Amino acid sequence: MQRGSLGISGVVNTGRPLKMAAELHPRSGKLIGLSNSNRTARRNQPVQEFNHGLVLSKEPLRDRDVFTVRIDKKVNSWSGSIEIGVTALDPATLDFPSSATGLKGGSWIVSGCSVLRDGRSVLEEYGRDLDQLAEGDRVGIQRSSRGELHLWVNGQDCGAAASGLPPKLWAVVDLYGKCTQVTVVSCEPPPPSAERERETIEREEEEDEEDEEEEVVVYGGNANNSPASNGGLGPGALTGGMTTNDALLFHEKCGTLIKLSNNNKTAERRRPLDEFNNGVVMTNRPLRHNEMFEIRIDKLVDKWSGSIEIGVTTHNPNNLDYPATMTNLRSGTIMMSGCGILTNGKGTRREYCEFSLDELQEGDHIGLMRKASGALHFYINGIDQGVAAAQTPGVVYGVVDLYGMAVKVTIVHNHNHSDRLRRNNAIMRALSPDVGRPRPSLSLTPDPEGPDRLLFHPNCGQKAAIISDGRTALRPHATDDFNHGVVLSSRPLRSNEVFQVRIDKMVDKWAGSIEIGVTTHNPAYLQLPSTMTNLRSGTWMMTGNGVMHNGTTILDEYGHNLDRLKAGDTVGVVRKEDGSLHFFVNGVAQGPAAWNVPPSVYAVVDLYGQAAQATIMDDMVDLPPLPEDSSEGPMVMSPGSPCSVGGATTTSDLRFHQLHGTNAVITNGGRTALRQNCRSEFNDAIVISNRCLRDGELFEIVIQKMVDRWSGSIEAGVTAIRPEELEFPNTMTDIDYDTWMLSGTAIMQDGNTMRNNYGCDLDSLTTGSRIGMMRSASGDLHYYINGVDQGVACSGLPPEVYAVIDLYGQCVQVSITSSSGPLDNSLCTSNITEKSFPIHSPVAGVAHRLHSKHGKNVVLLGEGCQAVRVGGYAHGIVFSAKELKADELFEVRIDEVDEQWCGSLHIGLTTLAPPELPSCPLSGLSPSLPHLRTKVTWLLCGSEVLRNGVLQRQNYGCSLDRLTVGNRVGVKRCSDDTMHIFIDGEDMGPAATAVAKNVFAVLDLYGRITAVSIVSSSLMEEVESIKAPSLSSDSCSEGEEDITPVEVEPCALVPTIMAFLENHGKNIQLSNQNLTAARVSSYNQGLLVTAQPLARQQLFQVIDRLNPSWTSSLSLGVIGHSPDRLNFPSTACCLKRSTWLLQRDSVFHNSLKICENYGPNLDTCPEGTVLGLLVDTNSCLHLYVNGMDQGVAAQDIPSPCYPFIDLYGQCEQVTIVTNNVPAVGGESGETRCQGDMEKADMVDGIKESVCWTPPPEVNPNKTCEYQALCSRFKDLLTLPDGYFSEDAKYNLCYCESCHKLRGDEAYYKRGEPPRDYALPFGWCRFALRIKPHCEVSNALKKWHIAYHGTSVGALRRTLDHSQLLPGTSSVFSVSPVKVEGPNGYSEPEENMSPGREVPRVRLSPTMRYSGLEIFAPKVQFRDPRSHRCHQAQVGFQVCVRPGSYKVGPQTLGHSEPLDPRFSNSEIEWITKEQGGTLLYGLLVRIE
Repeated sequence: MQRGSLGISGVVNTGRPLKMAAELHPRSGKLIGLSNSNRTARRNQPVQEFNHGLVLSKEPLRDRDVFTVRIDKKVNSWSGSIEIGVTALDPATLDFPSSATGLKGGSWIVSGCSVLRDGRSVLEEYGRDLDQLAEGDRVGIQRSSRGELHLWVNGQDCGAAASGLPPKLWAVVDLYGKCTQVTVVSCEPPPPSAERERETIEREEEEDEEDEEEEVVVYGGNANNSPASNGGLGPGALTGGMTTNDALLFHEKCGTLIKLSNNNKTAERRRPLDEFNNGVVMTNRPLRHNEMFEIRIDKLVDKWSGSIEIGVTTHNPNNLDYPATMTNLRSGTIMMSGCGILTNGKGTRREYCEFSLDELQEGDHIGLMRKASGALHFYINGIDQGVAAAQTPGVVYGVVDLYGMAVKVTIVHNHNHSDRLRRNNAIMRALSPDVGRPRPSLSLTPDPEGPDRLLFHPNCGQKAAIISDGRTALRPHATDDFNHGVVLSSRPLRSNEVFQVRIDKMVDKWAGSIEIGVTTHNPAYLQLPSTMTNLRSGTWMMTGNGVMHNGTTILDEYGHNLDRLKAGDTVGVVRKEDGSLHFFVNGVAQGPAAWNVPPSVYAVVDLYGQAAQATIMDDMVDLPPLPEDSSEGPMVMSPGSPCSVGGATTTSDLRFHQLHGTNAVITNGGRTALRQNCRSEFNDAIVISNRCLRDGELFEIVIQKMVDRWSGSIEAGVTAIRPEELEFPNTMTDIDYDTWMLSGTAIMQDGNTMRNNYGCDLDSLTTGSRIGMMRSASGDLHYYINGVDQGVACSGLPPEVYAVIDLYGQCVQVSITSSSGPLDNSLCTSNITEKSFPIHSPVAGVAHRLHSKHGKNVVLLGEGCQAVRVGGYAHGIVFSAKELKADELFEVRIDEVDEQWCGSLHIGLTTLAPPELPSCPLSGLSPSLPHLRTKVTWLLCGSEVLRNGVLQRQNYGCSLDRLTVGNRVGVKRCSDDTMHIFIDGEDMGPAATAVAKNVFAVLDLYGRITAVSIVSSSLMEEVESIKAPSLSSDSCSEGEEDITPVEVEPCALVPTIMAFLENHGKNIQLSNQNLTAARVSSYNQGLLVTAQPLARQQLFQVIDRLNPSWTSSLSLGVIGHSPDRLNFPSTACCLKRSTWLLQRDSVFHNSLKICENYGPNLDTCPEGTVLGLLVDTNSCLHLYVNGMDQGVAAQDIPSPCYPFIDLYGQCEQVTIVTNNVPAVGGESGETRCQGDMEKADMVDGIKESVCWTPPPEVNPNKTCEYQALCSRFKDLLTLPDGYFSEDAKYNLCYCESCHKLRGDEAYYKRGEPPRDYALPFGWCRFALRIKPHCEVSNALKKWHIAYHGTSVGALRRTLDHSQLLPGTSSVFSVSPVKVEGPNGYSEPEENMSPGREVPRVRLSPTMRYSGLEIFAPKVQFRDPRSHRCHQAQVGFQVCVRPGSYKVGPQTLGHSEPLDPRFSNSEIEWITKEQGGTLLYGLLVRIE
């Protein structure tokens, strides 16, 4: 034997040089880099990627040779570490998997403490834990002469891991997880001393099978072979040899459905889908003091509720009659069930810990220990949950109940969790498509430091995880739990720093969604709660559409409802320098949410409910733009390649549509589509083009990412179904109409194969391959693979088809190439003109965008609709995304102003093309626009017009230095080559001449102006003669009072009489020549549709009749297909094909809500309301209420379309309005709305008969609950009835429904000279009796309107004197002021006694100021009808004599504008004249 060893040794030393055998094979995993003569392997991108690090030995191993590597480098970003083993697969031909555990065909791998054969575990607890090895440790693998696999760690043999190995094997090393670099140090037999030691150990193990292992388990868990000490055992515990009964196993006697395996270490419940109990197992012996009994969950099923339960019992398993569940046992038993503790079957602690056993996953660990003191502790994944029971009996057995979802568990002896953590790595990697993608650093402020970048703090909620270098947070098990997803920023926010995240993934299992806010708590020391709203100090959160401070709601109705956001939406928060807190939704500011927020607050995101993953948006775009042609093959194309065609280099407007499959994500400005959860989901990822393909136009994509997990791959084709009408299926081949797809080599039409063996196979394409589709002018469908035409796939396609891509199976990510566009000009239709297609925008109707190239201090929000300067006073240049066409207006609104700077916005036109600039942020771009001289630039700076910085004209129009929040500024290049500037919609005239044709709009957020948002559209401005003034218009020119808006004349536009179709809901009865429809029973089944389509510009109106017995009411809309064969459902909301529905105050498309807070609430419209529908020439749907246009409800309405009505709930009858049916609120002139009355009163002489209080028809909503509530509060004030107008019809409600029904505008003018005032939206007005003295009529015509907030206690005294008086108890409303002379001494006014103080009254033209709580204190009252408590405020609407007051700034210290129409510098009016005010109405607001 010794001689044989010498012989072998001689062969090793002479016949096989060390440097040849101790090398790695040159073929390796795709992220591996080899060096040091192929001895050293390094995994590239070690922080971004954790796998693809596989290396093999250069030569097969020889018997007894130990292939040893040294761990050189590790990182802490991942769990899991080096894996090592052998494989029979030849590395020269091996298709390398992502990790060693994916090797098949005769492979044995040691991973952590487990041994796997061909990816399946064959030994659970073996040797040293490889995950615990450190840098410098050595690990080797050996095939012994007996065909056994041995692991060597630091020169120590860990024993046989497997047997029966084939003779030809290569060593395998996987640089996985933490392990990033190894070096091969030797490949030679072990020293004889080590082998003799191993043989001795093997003989001892044969005599005493598991003594050493059990000693390690019970007394400390160290993995060496030294004998363990007593460790606190009783006498005799170590006497003699320990038998196998001392190993902690499951007892052979167990529940009737239990099957034991793995030497009684594994228990499994049989028939898990048929039975949920009878799964009790117990330990084979009592637990010792301080002994850990730990199990690992191996298998769960989804069928049952409830899951595993674990605990201890005093019952001996030999004598126990096992119950169906352990909680049925009424003695000697303590069990943990869910998150509570049950003693003898009864609950003793309901909330023992924050973990629930019902929420644990496969791979999680559960343990328990009875301490020497008698205290029982439970452990979840190694974390002590504290004392569950204080006094536990001395002799107890461990017990596990495999109940409900729990099917299989295994006893764990070494208590390591590497396998579970390694599994979590894979889950996190699959959930985050952004991991590993390099991102440009964002420079929001000059020269930012790298460590200051906003990231998530690693201390996060129990069910949350931080990945992607701290940029992304997720709940890996979002479908199993809904809370414990709190994450905080890694550092405090700076003042004015926007923290914005994008929702990456949503689940639809839970209610509630993402919450965002700030907190003063440092995440490093914070004990994170289950939800952030549970924190009772230093925290402000936006949740739903409310704002909470320290767990208490401070704003009920604030901003957009976060619970309605979808994947891809963004939310943000900023604390401004004045201490105010603002939130953003999709880049749109929601207004101030809180004040006096301290500095140094951390941003908080709560991934609650539906929100499963979010990423910090500190980049300009979600994904870096694709380099031109970088992944699309060589630059020189074949003659058949689209790239060689002239004109293909022009930028195409083809994008992916914003509607897509549930697992798809659209990024990169609509050019890139990817499938999220690519390793756990293989379908539901259909994407479609944003418009129809033109004849001869190529739609081409490049495959950017694939996975090797699935069979099948990308499918591509076309469909005639509009994206808005498509109910996205799992795969596109499930569609059974108007669809043509290529799947593999098969051409499929409407889901059926019509042709096999087409010229290409999509399943064979790889990363970098390009696929294109084109419909020719003759209706043939062609496919292009890498630019080569594959021939006609099918013929007879309709003229308008959309391109479809199904990211199926292996295909994960694609991008539209620059080759997309016309292939051959002769194939294109001549009547098509290039037009920028509007990408989906959070701002309705806005199609213009800002270019992603801009100044370094600018950040773009809202998909390029908003620009914010976040640092300094300069470097704020932004460009339009596209060149301006002739007569196209590019307009922005001023959103924010910072008064600490001087200077203002610059605006103009430039020939500098932003795409030619370097990547963003542009540190090399000029700091301000006047210095931009690389190309020709025309701009307006203040009131000066400059060309390349040279003065061309002075005193042009209004100075831009006077702009403030709410003002609008625009620029237009006219067809006569002149540049025009627009301010608040008014053309300032030509500013420059001889302007070039190819110009971009350019703006400079300079000085005071820090934020702007786009308010213009790339579509040409339409003539507005048919539109009523916008309800939310921010401008009202001085001449408006002399102009009467031109209303639509419905009779002149109706070409034919509309009537209802005979086909209708089963509860409908038609009459009156099918002009009247009534619901004759029940509350639903009342759908009806018109027989004729609705022509463009034709107004279709109905008048309704109500029955208050029901709730809810009428809804109406249009459908885009013929109703002849329509199968009418019970309600309109069930219509899901080409349907646009107006219901309550929301707009739905195919049953999905697309808009809310639109128009009045239809459920509150009173009987007699006339409702109308109109589709304009731009295919936009409008709702008319009593003749008032409520604005655009939906876009892209097809032609023809048919109006439909749902007579639901209260609405029992409708009649189509014709010439013979007068419309309420129509153009007859006999009735006037509030808007008409206010405009008539603005200027004396327009109407002679001026009625101060409105006519009866002014308040159309006779059943307004809010007005009734305010009236009940007024009655509680016990004010004399004589002070109020006798006719209640003169009272006006300004709630949202009422003022929208009237068509009120927000601002009007009154008096001589005319002055603006705002309507008191949100208040209810009760008309006061006006005393008939001589000045009343003059006051009605010539006095101004103002508001005065007061307290409830001051009402009676004010009304007694019929005017505002000094001495009222309204805080700040009346205050004495001393008049000071030039030297600071008080000087008496003329005709005033010395020492007398002049009382002054504060007024305002808007209730947004006068209604502040400091002026109008809130009082609580209980509604006598509902018995609910409310808060109420009161104020007065007054007439004030012109010249009797002074206009001044607000005195409360607010820096934010209180009203967009009125500057804070002139929002407060002060009057000192008694008799200068006239009370008109009492205002009440109730929360």
